[in-house]
Formats: sequence, C-alpha cells, structure tokens
Amino acid sequence: MTRWFRSHWAEEDTWFYFEVDADGWVTRQVELQGPLEKPIAAASLTEWEAAQQAGTLAEHEATFGVTAEVPVHEWDPHDPQDLTAGEFEIVWRTARASCQARARARSTRGA
Repeated sequence: MTRWFRSHWAEEDTWFYFEVDADGWVTRQVELQGPLEKPIAAASLTEWEAAQQAGTLAEHEATFGVTAEVPVHEWDPHDPQDLTAGEFEIVWRTARASCQARARARSTRGA
C-alpha cells in the first residue's frame, strides 16, 4: 500500500515530502527549503532509473534531485506527518514545475 507523509528537518530548515511503496522504498520525494519553502527537489525513482539507463542521469539529477536511497524503515524520519494522496500531488506538481522552470532558465543562460 502506498503511503504519503512529510517530515521537517529543522537543522536544514527543509520539509521533505515522501511517497512510499508497500516495501518502504521512496517512489517520489519533494524537498522544500527555507521559510518560503523553495522547491529544491522533486524526484521520481522511476524517472531516475530511466535516466540512468538512457545515460542522462547527471542532467536529470541536476533538474529534479534524487529520492532516498534506502527504505524508510532503515532511517528515522523526523516527526512524520501523514498526508493524503491529494495533498502530496499538490506539492508534487508545484515543485516539479519549479524545478523544470529552473532548468529552462539554466539552459537559456547557457545558450
């Protein structure tokens, strides 16, 4: 069963939003940093695996970041707060759009 939750790391002033599969692996992850909750990552495990196979992993990680590399039962999320699928999707879509816009801006400056 898929589950969604968020956790705040005060040391980094970062909110982490997770979508986790039945085995505890993070399938999607969002990171929002600072008081304005600026999106810094919106990573999908499926997309990361596809980018790795396609040889575009560096570009993909620069745009979207990465998901946690171990199942959640192997680490201790800080005070996890359950979310609904809908709550996660709103944060996901907003963060993805921000990451994509930042990547477009980088490619425009580099052109």
